[in-house]
Amino acid sequence: MSKTIVITGAGSGFGALAARALAREGHTVYAAMRNTRTRNAARVAEAAAYAAEHQVDLRTIELDVLSQESVDAAVATVLADAGQLDVIIHNAGHMVTGPTEAFTPEELAAVYDTNVLGTQRVNRAALPHLRAQEHGLVVWVGSTSTRGGTPPYLAPYFAAKSAMDALAVSYAAELARFNIETTIVVPGSFTSGTNHFVTGGHPSDLTVVPAYEERYAGMMDQVSQRLAALAPADADVSQVADAIVRVVGTEHGKRPFRVHIDPVDDGSETVSAVADHIRSEFLTRIGLDDLLAPHAAR
Repeated sequence: MSKTIVITGAGSGFGALAARALAREGHTVYAAMRNTRTRNAARVAEAAAYAAEHQVDLRTIELDVLSQESVDAAVATVLADAGQLDVIIHNAGHMVTGPTEAFTPEELAAVYDTNVLGTQRVNRAALPHLRAQEHGLVVWVGSTSTRGGTPPYLAPYFAAKSAMDALAVSYAAELARFNIETTIVVPGSFTSGTNHFVTGGHPSDLTVVPAYEERYAGMMDQVSQRLAALAPADADVSQVADAIVRVVGTEHGKRPFRVHIDPVDDGSETVSAVADHIRSEFLTRIGLDDLLAPHAAR
């Protein structure tokens, strides 16, 4: 059954691939990105060309997760154009690299703003409509860094992704009685095929960096190279898009709570399995096991 889908951060990487893959499956997909008339105008044109070539319903829409006004306007446009909204995919994210001490508190807050508060802005705009129709799906694109191996020099990003994961877990229970389903898609470290590292930020306090460079010279390059060396030859970012397509296409109420796509196998899946089991067991112990799956009002 065709669904109307909004996916944030869909200008490149996981987002762009997932938007195209979902459109090929017959869904109406709004590939959300910011600066559609300026910096991302070429990506808008590419999406339009792809839609025309493949005869799919792939649309782009201006949406800046840092602005509630922008998010509200985007959701209103989707509802006016399509008349419905079935799936929200939280994909927008921003990575920074460097010694943690060299980032100012404001820089850490900025990473949190994109990766965590951005999802809250989208939810506040879209969830009233999903709740009113008592049906829907929220997909969160997380990271194995929340529970798996955590190499150095990525702490602000890891911390934000961990916060987003915690938010997703709580939302899952709070939305279940509105018959809204949650799936957390957990990609591992794909060192090519995305713009995470290319567009990533760096700390501004350059007075701190030299001390770390003396002891940790070339650390970020070492991390990237060693992660790439661990990945199997067939590791491809399209696997993340394929996983999202499978989740969306699964029958409502039967979707997995968490899906890992981790070519490096950094241990996150093992830890998450324990954490999610404990969550399920605890909610059952306190008599709230109905929150473990979406259902219509009783």
